[in-house]
Amino acid sequence: MKGLKQEIYKNRIYLSSPHMSGKELRYIKEAFETNWIAPLGPNVDAFEKEVAQYVGVNEAVAVSSGTAAIHLALSLLGVESGDKVFCSSLTFIASANPIIYQGAEPIFIDSEPQTWNMSPNALQRAFHDADKDGILPKAVIVVNLYGQSAKMDEIVAICNQYDVPIIEDAAESLGAMYKGKASGTFGKFGIYSFNGNKIITTSSGGMLVSDDYEALMKARFLATQARDHAPHYQHSQIGFNYRLSNILAGIGRAQLEVLEDRISARRAIFKRYFEKLSNLPGFTFMPEMHDTFSNRWLTALTINEEEAGVSVSHILTALSEDNIEARPVWKPLHLQPVFNNRKYYPHSQLESISDKLFQNGLCLPSGSNMTEDDVERVITLIRQTVIETKERLEIYK
Repeated sequence: MKGLKQEIYKNRIYLSSPHMSGKELRYIKEAFETNWIAPLGPNVDAFEKEVAQYVGVNEAVAVSSGTAAIHLALSLLGVESGDKVFCSSLTFIASANPIIYQGAEPIFIDSEPQTWNMSPNALQRAFHDADKDGILPKAVIVVNLYGQSAKMDEIVAICNQYDVPIIEDAAESLGAMYKGKASGTFGKFGIYSFNGNKIITTSSGGMLVSDDYEALMKARFLATQARDHAPHYQHSQIGFNYRLSNILAGIGRAQLEVLEDRISARRAIFKRYFEKLSNLPGFTFMPEMHDTFSNRWLTALTINEEEAGVSVSHILTALSEDNIEARPVWKPLHLQPVFNNRKYYPHSQLESISDKLFQNGLCLPSGSNMTEDDVERVITLIRQTVIETKERLEIYK
């Protein structure tokens, strides 16, 4: 019984919990002292400028979530009922929901093995079919999964060939780089998320970025209920209540100051996992393509059950029983019940990469506030589970 209690009361290790720097209170206090409590204010203005400068774009608009940023981007591109939008399939549902908000039709594009992100092969086939049918998509939403950029050279070239704009969903990849350029800055619009589990957080919040200054002025207008310039409340079009609060923007400013430290910490955690687990049969970590830099928001890997002797389910159960949070890789959107029968383009006619990644993929605890002991506890438990499972299998042979 004593041993059981010790197991129960072990500290919880989270997948990716918020990591405060301690500097946030300075900006929050300033907002209270100056009574800038309502949405908008000096912290919002400064946070927008600081993010724009960090990623190297002309303008940024702070909003209530990454989802809101995608929705605004689609609105700015004129996406409406009956339009089609190509979207990465291996991602969280928030990448595609705004397509539905606009009454448009999502068409899902598979991943490819080198980045786990949008497959240029699948994208090219989707465009070929759309062009043949005479109905090109209004936009392409490319997701940079788990902190790793997609193959943007190829994807940009394909989209430029058909003159279709890109929305780069960099919700998970702030601080990542692709050939010297910041993730989120390759498309017409880029978006970031500051949800509680992201590499930096404002509790909830997001950012829309672009080099198109006029478009982002329109985004600010739409995000504040599309209020016309008039002494009274007048509205000529439908807008949204999407602006970030001044208090939350203050948290974001302090978080942005430590972003490089957070990236270093997560990359160090990935390195430790890789050193200790990549030699296990059947364990393959998410690659980092040459000339790119991942922020390693989450450490992700695949487990080949035949080679490893254990499944993702085995590992998840063992971790859960030890009060450790881990997750499967995202369930592809083309497999989600809500998107049943939507069109989907696999990587090749014979292979769907995102299906395989979902079946065999695992995300390990990766928070930048994990201690060395926390990481070692995860590693030890995984190795132990592999050994014990193999021993049991040997007994029953």
